[in-house]
Amino acid sequence: MNKKSITKNYLYNLTYQILVLILPLITAPYISRVLGAENIGIYSYTLSISAYFILFGSLGIALYGQREIAYKQENTKEITKIFFEVVFLRIITTTISLIIFYFTFVVKNNVYNIYYKVLTIEIIASCLDISWFFQGLENFKKTVFRNTLVKLISVICIFLFVKTSDDLIIYFLIYVLSAILGNISLWFYLPKYLEKINIRKINIFRHLKPTIVLFIPQIAIQIYTLLDRIMIGTIIEDKSEVGFYEQSQKIVRMALTVITSIGTVMLPRIANCFENNDKSKISVYMNKSFRVVFLLAFPMIFGILAISDSFVPVFFGEGYEKVSILLKIISPIMLFTGLSNATGIQYLLPTKRQKQYTKSVIYGAIVNVILNSCLIWKYGAIGASIGTVFAEFTVMSVQIYYIRNEFKLRNILILTKNYFISSFIMYIICIGLDNIITNNFYSTAIQILVGSISYVICLLIMKDNFVLEELKKIKNKILK
Repeated sequence: MNKKSITKNYLYNLTYQILVLILPLITAPYISRVLGAENIGIYSYTLSISAYFILFGSLGIALYGQREIAYKQENTKEITKIFFEVVFLRIITTTISLIIFYFTFVVKNNVYNIYYKVLTIEIIASCLDISWFFQGLENFKKTVFRNTLVKLISVICIFLFVKTSDDLIIYFLIYVLSAILGNISLWFYLPKYLEKINIRKINIFRHLKPTIVLFIPQIAIQIYTLLDRIMIGTIIEDKSEVGFYEQSQKIVRMALTVITSIGTVMLPRIANCFENNDKSKISVYMNKSFRVVFLLAFPMIFGILAISDSFVPVFFGEGYEKVSILLKIISPIMLFTGLSNATGIQYLLPTKRQKQYTKSVIYGAIVNVILNSCLIWKYGAIGASIGTVFAEFTVMSVQIYYIRNEFKLRNILILTKNYFISSFIMYIICIGLDNIITNNFYSTAIQILVGSISYVICLLIMKDNFVLEELKKIKNKILK
């Protein structure tokens, strides 16, 4: 099997992530005004609960399946066997999870019963998701095309059918139906990659133990990415607080996907290098990952600090002022999560150091739960944001400690210099523009444009090797 270009795969993935960034920029202002903060809080709260059942139904199967397919990329017979074994295992575990969800939330009468009924479709959709298979083969074009099409259709449906605050159920339906149709579409590509197999020879349960090993850290991750919403919704009576937190998380997580998308691409490549004992290439790939994280994370953090006050009123409308405060508090996770994605998802997991990865996220979950329990009662969404930042910092710190012998902390920190300085200069320029231009809309637009240009110019003046090399590659491709 021919190796796919890392740059090409990253660009495919990045193109989709940029789309993920742009589309909410179109829909979020509309939805925040039409549905209101309370409805958004209900949406986030119920979705967080169903996400736990999807998590338990999926175990660690998607991540495990992607890695196992990456190990055997060149062997069609083996990847066929792995595919069917993993799919059948996921059907069994998801069915069990769906039954528990149904009898816990759907059958019982509660104020959000109708939304839980709709979310059963989301759990079924998760069972049909085989994007992990194509990611393991490093074929990102198909998943990106599928995701792009589904996202565009869902956005069109939102504007066509969500008109008032009474249309929350329609918003739910658009979400779950786009998920299930998108997942089904990938199955049509399978015949090209699989061969006939004797079903009697497959061994489903040989994958159970390793998927559970990967499942444990995923539980911990979900604790500090979803439990905070549930805790806010349970502790604080006003569901608007969940809505404010959801909107701030949405902006930061959207930006974060651009950084972490490199992990999706690197995992199968590093897994394959590990299988072939090619340590030198792994080192080169990891060095590039660290640089990408710093290149993107620092300007995003400083950018949020500079523009959030003018951006939030324009983007979300009146009544969402608290989101600006939450954005500033939570922005550092773009660096912390970006680095832990590089050290954990891209390195520890492909090199079969699951125990260390698991410990790191468990420590993060413990920190998150303790801080949430102490802070949410008094500070609401602000307390949850502080808990999330410290949780992500903990995960990053523990993982860097585990890889200290392979990648020296001093060498990693040296890479930050150009990006930190350039981002700080960008921040000063953006703050100056904000003081000069009083109109929030024009101020935000000009800050983003001028800030981006100034950041790139600063890196060019400092003759950053990584940026110059990438620009040279782009130039050569254009000339060809």
